[in-house]
Amino acid sequence: MMMGTFPPTADKWAMSFHYPNFYNDMWRIYGRVFFDDANYFRVGDEKRFDPERIRDFMFERGIASCPTVKQAIRETGNASDKNLTVVTPVDLDNILLQVPKVQTLFTTGGKATEVLLNLLAKPPAKSKYPKTNQSMDYPYQWQNDHNKKTGVNNLTLYRLPSTSRAYPLALDKKVAAYKEFFKKIGKL
Repeated sequence: MMMGTFPPTADKWAMSFHYPNFYNDMWRIYGRVFFDDANYFRVGDEKRFDPERIRDFMFERGIASCPTVKQAIRETGNASDKNLTVVTPVDLDNILLQVPKVQTLFTTGGKATEVLLNLLAKPPAKSKYPKTNQSMDYPYQWQNDHNKKTGVNNLTLYRLPSTSRAYPLALDKKVAAYKEFFKKIGKL
């Protein structure tokens, strides 16, 4: 399951789907990784991607997508996670019930990784967070209605590079990182 942080303000949206900003490279990366075509999900020459085509592809490949943040304040009004204040993190219990076969979570940057790691019963020190292109065990403990631990879901958490153009990594290197990851988990 792909997990970023929180979408940009609505004025930046080019579609109603995950990673809606046309200037974010997520769907270009997916196009290159799976179809060797950065514009595979683009709608002609328009500055938008086709959410139905993306959704169909994600279902076909068994890739879920979910933000790590349910409610947030964007302090500067832009899409930068640097100025994102998390109000309410994702309700992972509810999400995992919807995708019970998920084994791997992968984040698209540092803030999403931080949010997920802070959901653990014993969050690791920041010095123990996986670096970009690294993974770690993610022993998420389910919570019941009384907030008691009822079992452990042993997942793996991978941290991939941000797909934001503000992230200082060339597109080719981002594509290579995502391609290696999808090969490793058997999706490519």
